[in-house]
Amino acid sequence: MKIGIVGTGAMGSVYAALLGDSGNEIWAVDSWAEHVVAMAQNGLTLEGASGTRTVKINATTDAAAVGPCDLVIIATKAMDVEVAAKGARAMLGTDTVVLTIQNGLGSSAKVAAALGVERVVLGVVGGFGASITAPGKAHHNGMELVRLGEMNCPVSNRVENLAELWRGAGFTVKCFDDMDQLVWEKLICNCAFSASSALTGWTVGEVIADKDAWSVARNCALEAYSVARARKICLDIDDPIRYVRDFGANIPAARPSMLLDHMAGRRSEIDAINGAIPVAATHVGMKAPVNETVSALVRAKEEKFMNASG
Repeated sequence: MKIGIVGTGAMGSVYAALLGDSGNEIWAVDSWAEHVVAMAQNGLTLEGASGTRTVKINATTDAAAVGPCDLVIIATKAMDVEVAAKGARAMLGTDTVVLTIQNGLGSSAKVAAALGVERVVLGVVGGFGASITAPGKAHHNGMELVRLGEMNCPVSNRVENLAELWRGAGFTVKCFDDMDQLVWEKLICNCAFSASSALTGWTVGEVIADKDAWSVARNCALEAYSVARARKICLDIDDPIRYVRDFGANIPAARPSMLLDHMAGRRSEIDAINGAIPVAATHVGMKAPVNETVSALVRAKEEKFMNASG
């Protein structure tokens, strides 16, 4: 299968390496020229929970150079997804399926608006703890779960076929009839560890181990869970605190992407993760003061380092 991956940061590189190593033709599209050159010249090296491998892939900064693909994966950050989706139009053929995989809320609607809702399948991943260690090189701490589903209907044949493709590359995959469930179950974990790690500079395990940091993290998760329940989202979670603790315990050395963004001096996806909870809460007559507070602190921190660099 010819697969185009738009956005080969930490998670996009995991997808590219494992899907490429299982025999697919991979085209990586990324704006980071140094990373693209390294992948094109030396292959993409992935280390960590799945083992160590270097995979030969195609890499470019120009989506128009790729041509039509069987599958296009949009793997950018939430704030970049609209631009990425519009750029991916050049990669579409008559029957191309678009799989969009982002943290937080709102990205799938932007991809559907740009590329057509009939093409779009939604993915949510968790428990990988991935990072870029150098241009052309990535690492991941875990390999928990890939969730797949249609945007507006139950699991289809194409979702089942995608699941088999990913399983063939070594991923654990579960298909969902309910898109909201797969988004919110991941979002609850993201709310626990994203802002708390970004503000403390700590790994997931360090947040869990510290009484005060864990109090903030668990309350962020509890607010997200309560809002989801109030919105009548179907969740396969009985105890949200145990759920996020168990999730974090599987990847204690991981640095969430929000922390990695801050370490690199970049803006994060705060508005699509913790910052999305107070907005969603207002629609059901609730408030989410802990998520509102940590979001404000993350934005203030980002404003300071963005001003310093600019």
